[in-house]
Amino acid sequence: MLARVWSASIVGIDAVKVGVEVDVSGGLPGIVILGLPDSAIQESKERVKATLKNAGFAFPIRKIVINLTPADLRKEGPAFDLPISIGILAASEQVKPDLLGDFLFLGEVSLDGSLRPVAGVLPIAATARKMGITGLVVPCDNAQEAAVVEGLNVYSCQNLTDVVDLLNYPGKYQPVQLEDRVELNQELTHPMADLQDVKGQAHARRALEIAAAGGHNLIFVGPPGSGKTMLARRLPGILPPLSFSESLEVTRIHSVAGLLKNRGSLVRHRPFRSPHHSASGPSLVGGGSFPRPGEISLSHRGILFLDELTEFKRDVLEFLRQPLEDGYVTISRTRQSVVFPAQFTLVASTNPCPCGYYGDTIQGCTCSPRQREQYWAKLSGPLMDRIDLQVAVNRLKPEEITQTSSTGEPSRFVRERVQKARDIATNRFASENNVKCNAQMQSRHLQQWCKLDDASRNLLETAIRKLGLSARASDRILKVARTIADLAHDQNLKPHYVAEAIQYRTIDRMQ
Repeated sequence: MLARVWSASIVGIDAVKVGVEVDVSGGLPGIVILGLPDSAIQESKERVKATLKNAGFAFPIRKIVINLTPADLRKEGPAFDLPISIGILAASEQVKPDLLGDFLFLGEVSLDGSLRPVAGVLPIAATARKMGITGLVVPCDNAQEAAVVEGLNVYSCQNLTDVVDLLNYPGKYQPVQLEDRVELNQELTHPMADLQDVKGQAHARRALEIAAAGGHNLIFVGPPGSGKTMLARRLPGILPPLSFSESLEVTRIHSVAGLLKNRGSLVRHRPFRSPHHSASGPSLVGGGSFPRPGEISLSHRGILFLDELTEFKRDVLEFLRQPLEDGYVTISRTRQSVVFPAQFTLVASTNPCPCGYYGDTIQGCTCSPRQREQYWAKLSGPLMDRIDLQVAVNRLKPEEITQTSSTGEPSRFVRERVQKARDIATNRFASENNVKCNAQMQSRHLQQWCKLDDASRNLLETAIRKLGLSARASDRILKVARTIADLAHDQNLKPHYVAEAIQYRTIDRMQ
């Protein structure tokens, strides 16, 4: 007998509907799986066989042919365990086939018949709703994630017996309801590092505020112990919360990466990713035979923090150039090409030289000019052009280090100013689909929203000549100046806004 069950496969951050056709017929006993399955799907033959026996069902000792359609699409992962199991039960007449066309099945099976969570449930649920599937059957740990999609009945099952019972007696089960319908814009509930903990460093704190308000890339340069990492880790606390649409984007990526198992439904806080400097290029941009998102995509709508930037390999850092400019990354393989979103804010920190004390007022530098040159050679000019704010972080004074009372401004006050500046930008780009903040402006936006008077133009031209700035770097200065003006609630770019933006090119002056 022939049975067909619906499932799905992940391609990039999207899903493709997959048919699982099971034919049980006479012949030598055995199981054959067709349709470009990976090793995890091939191994499901033994898992499913043991699962059905241990769950109390009869495994047909006959020839079983399983075909995954479309046949030219590569399939991967253990999520096909459940649809294969249901297909065998339906083909051997142990489950009613009437409702098989109305459901899409996902889940990994354990040998005792229980269901384990799988990755990519959110994009699959969205695809199922678009294709007219009325019900989605998933393990319990994936239920809240799938329930985010409206207009789709999600059924949570603990084991294979529950799934069979659902198909035979559908009236006994009710769809899962989303439990945490909390407004995303409410006050953050989990503790975050507060900017109030930072002693001194008023210049760096100002740069953090500008970066948060405009989505600008930022690098801190200073000696060891000056507070570079401490400052960077407090940036999430002053960023505005994710909107509902942004939260869905981020959750979709994290779902494909398998980071949502047992973690509820939506990602409600902006991502903060901090890979080690030994990270490879594919781990940053994504890759694999079945392409998966890398760190830059997992940082989408959030922050990618690269501590000790000059310790990263130069070729790895060069992978960041295109995503920083385009906001997405394309992974090409022989059989497919996928696009991952990558609109993130790059925050980096580094020492000024190998010993760390070049320019320090107390401890002298022991590096030769050649060593410093080789040290900075890891950061190419095109990469540095894409970093808007380049900030020197100096050593704290003794009286600042020993100060016990907190004099810094709390993050919540800074976040209020940042939110107001972001609201101004949101209203400005209301008619634009892909522009959310000033850092994402294109040339046509600069001509419209960054008009300069004569004094500001002369100031910028002087900086371009003396610092040797490229056209891209000068555009970045205009974007930063626009953000500074938004923080001041000023529609015009005045000379002192441009001057402040120019002085954030610290590394250009050092070079």
